[in-house]
Amino acid sequence: MTVQIPAEFKDLLERPVVVTLVTVMPNGGPQATPVWVDYDGTYVRINTARGRQKDRNMKPGAKVAVLAIDPDDPYRWMEIRGVVVKETEEGALEHINALSAKYRNQPDYYARNPHKRGKEQRVTYLIEPQRVNTN
Repeated sequence: MTVQIPAEFKDLLERPVVVTLVTVMPNGGPQATPVWVDYDGTYVRINTARGRQKDRNMKPGAKVAVLAIDPDDPYRWMEIRGVVVKETEEGALEHINALSAKYRNQPDYYARNPHKRGKEQRVTYLIEPQRVNTN
């Protein structure tokens, strides 16, 4: 069941706040990664390249957590526990470019790493929030 992100904490997903994504490894252990994120009003969206550990851990049905800590107030935070409901390569390059514009003010993600352009397949994950904890 989808839960809504509290209005007073949405800024942590709308501002360029690097969040921690926690996934579950095949052996059941946790794996945490700092990532860029956005929110479309229903789903928390994360983008990565095929073959990375988080890609291998985030198949549809996988349980994940996202922790956003306000960089201006470390005692203000939001944890989103959810499930991956979709992964798609369609539009994933445009998505990473939009995230790059948000986080770097650079609409071309590969401008900093041109050697990676065309050598990796981008994928976007849609995470359905099922529980939200805030402080």
